Amino acid sequence: MIKVLLVDDQNLIRQGLKALLELEPDLEIVGEAENGETAINLIEQLHPDVVLMDIRMPIMDGVAATREIHQRFSNIQILVLTTFDNDEYVTAALHNGAMGYLLKDTPSEELAVAIRAVHKGYTQLGPGIVKKLLTQFPPVVPNNSPPPPPSLAELTPREKEVLRLIATGATNKEIAQQLYISEGTVKNHVTNILNRLNLRDRTQAAIFANSFLSYLN
Repeated sequence: MIKVLLVDDQNLIRQGLKALLELEPDLEIVGEAENGETAINLIEQLHPDVVLMDIRMPIMDGVAATREIHQRFSNIQILVLTTFDNDEYVTAALHNGAMGYLLKDTPSEELAVAIRAVHKGYTQLGPGIVKKLLTQFPPVVPNNSPPPPPSLAELTPREKEVLRLIATGATNKEIAQQLYISEGTVKNHVTNILNRLNLRDRTQAAIFANSFLSYLN
């Protein structure tokens, strides 16, 4: 059972999240907090596995709370919930230990999947943040850079197309629209790409693709 703490200053949002997540047999809502300070106090009592953290809150916002929780309770994973995926606060929370972020209108089944993923140590980053991170940390490719790994040659032409689009921060839906294929097919391609290149998530795939972009043409 994964123990979850909900942190949001809006009671209606907390109640809605609780009602949806309690339908999942492996998730347990152990507490609720209206700001970061209350969340930290509850963590000391409840020892949750995952914290769903709002960003903009009174008294102590999600960035400050994430920083303190990460420093004091390193075994607890934090998943940020936000209204806008280009929020500067989200980037700050990620730099301070959050494992990823989701928009507040994310479907409940996707939210449950994300909670399970961060509980296992996987990141959950949306396209808006991927683009921003790639801008902040552009790949450095020296003139004498090594050739790409042999596994790159194992990708099919279609998988290379998908990987190039991942590098731009495109979502599965956007990739499907551009390549005229279904989202399910895109998901299968993404899974194959990650497995063949031994990458953990889309962020690693995007950074990898930008490093070897000339080999994807």
